[in-house]
Amino acid sequence: MHVMASRIVSLPIDCTDPELLATFWADVLGWQVVKRAYYGVSIGLPGSLPFEIDFRTVPDRKLTKNRLHLDINPTDRDQAAELARLQALGAKPVDVGQGEVSWYVLADPEGNEFCLCRTRVDP
Repeated sequence: MHVMASRIVSLPIDCTDPELLATFWADVLGWQVVKRAYYGVSIGLPGSLPFEIDFRTVPDRKLTKNRLHLDINPTDRDQAAELARLQALGAKPVDVGQGEVSWYVLADPEGNEFCLCRTRVDP
């Protein structure tokens, strides 16, 4: 039986500097810029399912905690080494009230929160 459904093809993120965030997230994920358009910059993983993260230009800055965030896991190093790499790329630790947990809450260069989880996953 064939079920009709939809598929997520992009995750738009509003920002004031699409080039900065696209570069940061492409470096974090090992992806590359796949498109530059009037709305901003898109990154993706060539050869995979069509899914992109679109960094879209907006005039206003982020004001409150994200309602949606990314969880990432290291692929070729432990959590501590990945934390050091992410901080070298410009990620900053943030406190969103998480308390003592096994993951790190970080913010990208525009303050968007994301979590670095402990478990290593296949690339």
